[in-house]
Amino acid sequence: MTITHLVLRVVHISMGMIGLLSGAASMTLRKGSARHRQAGNVFFVSMLLMSGIGAGIATFVTPVRGNIMGGLVTFYLTLTAWLTVWRPPRVTGRLELGAALLGLATATAGILWGTLASSSATHRLDGYPPALYFIFGGAVAFATLLDVRMIVRGGFAGAQRTTRHLWRMCAAMFMATTSFFLGQAKLFPPAVRHSGVLNLPVLLVIAALLYWLVRIRLWPWLRGVRSARRRRGDSAGSASKTLTPFCLPLVHDVGDTPGSEPGL
Repeated sequence: MTITHLVLRVVHISMGMIGLLSGAASMTLRKGSARHRQAGNVFFVSMLLMSGIGAGIATFVTPVRGNIMGGLVTFYLTLTAWLTVWRPPRVTGRLELGAALLGLATATAGILWGTLASSSATHRLDGYPPALYFIFGGAVAFATLLDVRMIVRGGFAGAQRTTRHLWRMCAAMFMATTSFFLGQAKLFPPAVRHSGVLNLPVLLVIAALLYWLVRIRLWPWLRGVRSARRRRGDSAGSASKTLTPFCLPLVHDVGDTPGSEPGL
């Protein structure tokens, strides 16, 4: 191992640890607060450095195409998540177009490498099965289509903008936690590895993603439905009260009307 390789690995690991800590802080702090933004910026920088250096090592130092895919996917998700909130609502530019092109290149590489892995004698490519390449490539292809949709619409605002930022940041955090706690499980004592506790951080990221998606998209929709039903109920009640006085004369006989004589 050369000095350059050693330095790159140290920086890669250090940025990964900072990314895990700042990502956890960003997910737990109140959304929109100053501390949330600060933690998010630290997460953004550290994750870009971690994934970029990791992809570089896997390309030029110890070539492993599966690790290249992991680095590119994490880099793409982090970049597009940050751009979503860095831009004002309803605004896009060249950076979004460049990120979409990066996603297209990553998806193409994943599908190509998955095909090569499927056709190889061992059904593996650099130690990874075809499923890994196809899953990464397919996921990024779907995300790139969403990029194109956003660019064509001229950007997002409101809940759409928040959702886009949220799920991409959580997906990048998922990549980091999976890579460290499960991909590097050998670094932990055997008792920890066999206890199943290493799965907990990954499950917490998934749970946090589902919680915020429900809170941002599903819960407001349910409240809107309840409010609409309540308004319809109030309108129906008001209409019935308004019609009641006009119905009252119909239940009286002429002879019962005050001032009239019976039989006339």
